[in-house]
Amino acid sequence: MILLRNGVENDLDRIREIAYETWPKAYAEVISAEQISYMLEKMYNKEELLLQFQQGYTFLIAEENEKAIGFAVFSNIDSAQHIYKLHKLYVLPGYHGQGLGKLIINGVQDKVRQIGGKALELNVNRTNKATDFYKRAGFSIKEAVDLDIGNGFLMNDYVMQKVL
Repeated sequence: MILLRNGVENDLDRIREIAYETWPKAYAEVISAEQISYMLEKMYNKEELLLQFQQGYTFLIAEENEKAIGFAVFSNIDSAQHIYKLHKLYVLPGYHGQGLGKLIINGVQDKVRQIGGKALELNVNRTNKATDFYKRAGFSIKEAVDLDIGNGFLMNDYVMQKVL
């Protein structure tokens, strides 16, 4: 049975492990190995994750038999409009295709609704097949953006949104 629970500081190392196992497979056809390595270190270093945790980001952990097998991270990005952003959602490759991503995204949406959120946004690379996953979950493309993430790398993303 899969359990969704709020993450705690002790989960940060496991979140890093899941990201490092998932990213090379998830992004191999989307961005270069060099960019994957750069982004993992930039976004998943322990200090960055701890800072997000301390700033009130919500970490949602999916567990099976007390082992973390996926996670999501979200936060409020517009208090006045009650808009939240899904920053991360990853599932270990061995669990793809089993509905775990859907379970996690539904869990995030439920939590955002419970705290008064009116909309959920996310960024996804325009060539990433995850775009279809988010469309099936009820998200629509709000805009296309090109983001300079440093070190000469760009992210060519869609900003997707779902009104809750």
